[in-house]
Amino acid sequence: MDGASSPAGTVLERVRRLLREQRVEFVEKQHAPTFTSAESAQARGESLSIGAKALLLRTDDRYRLFVLPADRKLDSRAVKAQLAVKKMRFATADELLDLTGLVPGSVPPFGAPILPLELIADTALERLERIAFNAGSLTDSIIMSLADYRRVAGARWLAISEEPLAGS
Repeated sequence: MDGASSPAGTVLERVRRLLREQRVEFVEKQHAPTFTSAESAQARGESLSIGAKALLLRTDDRYRLFVLPADRKLDSRAVKAQLAVKKMRFATADELLDLTGLVPGSVPPFGAPILPLELIADTALERLERIAFNAGSLTDSIIMSLADYRRVAGARWLAISEEPLAGS
């Protein structure tokens, strides 16, 4: 169910509405379906480094959405330490679908009111001027300024990523 409909519209429609209501300038791009951050960057004609990937994790007994630069890896130890959690794992595709109505690779970097999840953004995003992300589907991307994202996303900002190993 790519696009997740609800009474308030698809996730893409809800993202568009939020950005317009908040007077955010953004560029929307339609492209062939993409399944990885690298494929999405290529389809958008943008560098992987401005991509924002959203990861749904179960931390102890609750699900949280984590957003980090697409060219970085989640630092599990940092997440556990900063959130005081003992157990952590990625949500399964079925859990993601149940909680958001979305498939892997289509999750936008937004919690409420777009998705019913606590949103935690990585401070490494702050090095960017703009971010790009799939917006509720595998074929629709949005590019917007990081300043606007910070203003409208309502995220909790923590250092939760590490540089990927060379060649990965």
